[in-house]
Amino acid sequence: MNLTLEKRRKVLSSSLSLSYTKPLHVVRGRGQFLYDKNGIEYLDGVNNIQHVGHAHPKISTAAYKQLQILNTNTRYLDQHVLDYAERLLKKLPSKLNVCFFTNSGSESNDLALRLARTYTQSSDTIVLEGAYHGHTESLINVSPYKYKGPGGFTPPQYIHEIPMPDIKRGIYRGSSAEERYLKTLSNKIDLIKSQGKKPIFIFESFMGCGGQLPLPERFLKRGHKLIQQSCGISIADEIQTGFGRLGSHYWAFEFFDIEPDIVTLGKSMGNGFPLSAVITTREIANRFDNGMEYFNSFGGNAVSSVVGDTVLKIIAEEGLQENAKDVGKYLKRQLLELKYKNPIIGDIRGEGLFLGVEIVDLKKDKISLPILASNIIDKMRDKCILLSIDGPKKNIIKIKPPLPFNKENADFLVENFYKVLLGL
Repeated sequence: MNLTLEKRRKVLSSSLSLSYTKPLHVVRGRGQFLYDKNGIEYLDGVNNIQHVGHAHPKISTAAYKQLQILNTNTRYLDQHVLDYAERLLKKLPSKLNVCFFTNSGSESNDLALRLARTYTQSSDTIVLEGAYHGHTESLINVSPYKYKGPGGFTPPQYIHEIPMPDIKRGIYRGSSAEERYLKTLSNKIDLIKSQGKKPIFIFESFMGCGGQLPLPERFLKRGHKLIQQSCGISIADEIQTGFGRLGSHYWAFEFFDIEPDIVTLGKSMGNGFPLSAVITTREIANRFDNGMEYFNSFGGNAVSSVVGDTVLKIIAEEGLQENAKDVGKYLKRQLLELKYKNPIIGDIRGEGLFLGVEIVDLKKDKISLPILASNIIDKMRDKCILLSIDGPKKNIIKIKPPLPFNKENADFLVENFYKVLLGL
């Protein structure tokens, strides 16, 4: 009997999920590796929260030093948060020049909606099928991945869902698919405008829970322009993709050469330390300053700011964005070669170290194979490689490791993936 598992069942909610059929009890991490209670080493191919690696010594040292000096609420002047904000803003388009610091990606997206709705005086929000933006009530309302799933509900009338623009597996496919998806977005914008309101569009440029899916370029670029022309607000959710994970760009929205009105950050921002942010324009921030004070006890405190600043420095000093680009290309090329050898791999998608492997039955009109995908990640876990599955049909194997992940790790992953596929 696993006593740890039994105790968990007694003191924690059963709604908290565990990965793998045989849950893993990890006790230590370092770089791109995790270690279980028996000392067995696992290659972490999915933990995108520890962006610069598990237990990075520079982060633990920086946090420890600051904790010995000061960590209090944010109502006092503090130089650390100002230095960090300035360094962070240099990574973003010049029009995005005001920071709000928060504690989690959910908190950031919740605040982003408040900013957008205050500015537009409208709650009408366009969301993508399959999207997930957080666990608060306001965010479940804009997350079809949740409200259309088990335990879900009908969202409020001011939520306007459009089909996920998947030109290979979506409701529209082929050469005209992108235009048809764009038309669904345009129609929602027109509907909102016809009611005398302004649209808010929240999106991930590369969808995470949607299955590691890049949005079609024309769909996003043209759709963003339509929002601007309608005096609406676009919110780019960078919580899974930011800070150089795509390799070629620091932010996913840059991949499409657009400049959103609000950007939300989280997850990787503090390398596991509770830190997130909302970045917006001075105009939007000023409209939000309407007499109702915004206060956050911990968002942007001295320790958080020092940790966030250290993460930025590590990404630059260790060349982690460049590593994501080089290793990501190398890994994607190997996965594409594997695809041609195995009939259950339908698509290899994503960029840098944000990749997805689609598991389908190519002989049966590309029917999704979620049970087989789950079986694969269990077998990979038995080979000491940690992956996970996602997507609307639970058939996308996600690969989004800490950024120190290297070519040797990629070889090990693909070699064992091939062995697992041969054994199915």
